[in-house]
This record gives sequence, C-alpha cells and structure tokens, in this order.
Amino acid sequence: MTTVNMLEAKTRLSQLVSAVESGAEDEIIIARDGKPAARLVAIATDEKPPRRLGLLEGQFPDMSLEDFNALDDEIAELFGVKPE
Repeated sequence: MTTVNMLEAKTRLSQLVSAVESGAEDEIIIARDGKPAARLVAIATDEKPPRRLGLLEGQFPDMSLEDFNALDDEIAELFGVKPE
C-alpha cells in the first residue's frame, strides 16, 4: 500500500491510476495533512472472456446420424423407459 500527499496525487494522478489498473498497487491512499483522506482502487469488472467457438473440435469421435439416434434408445433404457 502506497500513501501519497494531495499535491503528489494531483501531480502524478495518471501514473497512480495506471499503477492501480495494472495491479502494481492494490490501493493508494491519498493523505491530507498527513491523515488518510481517500483511497484509490481499481474498479472490478465483470467482463467475461469471449467464447471460443470450436474449442472441442476433434475431441469426440465422428458419429453418423444413425449412431447418434441409437443413443436415444440406450439412454431411455438407462432410465427404465422402453424405447419405441
């Protein structure tokens, strides 16, 4: 945690904000007359990384439509339902 006085904060505001944004500093305390007056912290964002299409491509065996539909009967039997 870094503490700066008001004059230094005015002079170096852009640098202080960059330090907090980048994670170099968790928080910066701005003091007036030697007493803490404000805290400068980064705003937490809820941004999620973009989804990657085709992430699992090639991870599953190739299946024909008939093979895929045959699984319906198998799954139905697992749940105790008789396939039609």
